[in-house]
Amino acid sequence: MEARLPKSIEEFQKRYPKIWEAFDKLGEACHENGGPLDERTRRLVKLGIAVGSQHEGAVHSAVRNAVAAGLAAEEIRQVAILAITTIGWPAAYAALKWTDETIADSV
Repeated sequence: MEARLPKSIEEFQKRYPKIWEAFDKLGEACHENGGPLDERTRRLVKLGIAVGSQHEGAVHSAVRNAVAAGLAAEEIRQVAILAITTIGWPAAYAALKWTDETIADSV
């Protein structure tokens, strides 16, 4: 199951196809050829980076990709829970809410 892109990204794709193609290829190369981590681990790491950087769109994207890769909702939520003592309660709770929203939309 491939994660569907948000409408705003689909519009960017149509308007700037060459830029999107280059970005997509870079993402694919980083994800597939960047080292020995398996798919599940890569998805959790990407989510952790998104949570830690407090980028809402990146959290939504990472959750959609994790769900599409077959990760369970509780595994995905645990990333935000683990962030509480690292990035603080408010930031981790915001990430948990974004995570829950995206999981709900993916079901």
